[in-house]
Amino acid sequence: MKSKGIAYLLWFFLGTFGVHKFYLGKIGVGILYFFTGGLFLIGWIYDLFTLGSQVDIYNALNK
Repeated sequence: MKSKGIAYLLWFFLGTFGVHKFYLGKIGVGILYFFTGGLFLIGWIYDLFTLGSQVDIYNALNK
């Protein structure tokens, strides 16, 4: 089980490097974020609103 709190902390402090994506097992997207600065910060802002549901989906698929 992944924690929403940890995911948001990683997003806030290291999100432009994609660390929160690596945490959720999205390696390809994490690499993309790493090389584009969180998709030029647009993806980083998008994740502010969707990260909680991304964690829920990860946890549901990996029970």
